[in-house]
Amino acid sequence: MSTKSLVKQNELIPSTFNDFFRPWNEWFENSSSLWGRELTVPAVNVSENTKDFKVSVAAPGMKKDDFKIDVEGNMLSISAETKQEKEEKDEKYTKKEYNYSSFSRCFTLPDEVNKEKIEATYENGLLQLVLPKTEEAKKLSGKHIAVK
Repeated sequence: MSTKSLVKQNELIPSTFNDFFRPWNEWFENSSSLWGRELTVPAVNVSENTKDFKVSVAAPGMKKDDFKIDVEGNMLSISAETKQEKEEKDEKYTKKEYNYSSFSRCFTLPDEVNKEKIEATYENGLLQLVLPKTEEAKKLSGKHIAVK
């Protein structure tokens, strides 16, 4: 018996265990979707220069009041939650639609970030945080070390 015939035989007669665990297997195999809804985590860009760090989060369709930004110790947490409800009424029917989306991202802050002066703005679907460096960190510049 060849390998091909074994594979075809298994496809034609699925095991009881495969049928039983199918919903869970499909959920874990395709983690980008859950119950037919897409799960998304917004793209984040982090950049650094001599004065500060910049964090940009792509989160279109939200309002600035949807965001919650917290610093606890060296942990920066960015989360957002939005809910939308739409209702259409007619003589024969009422149609209600609900949309809920949320995300949460956490970042460990370097010691050189001045946590008291972090600023955030939201414009055109882009949340931007500026994390200024402490004065001591700004004074430290790169140094080239020669190999002896």
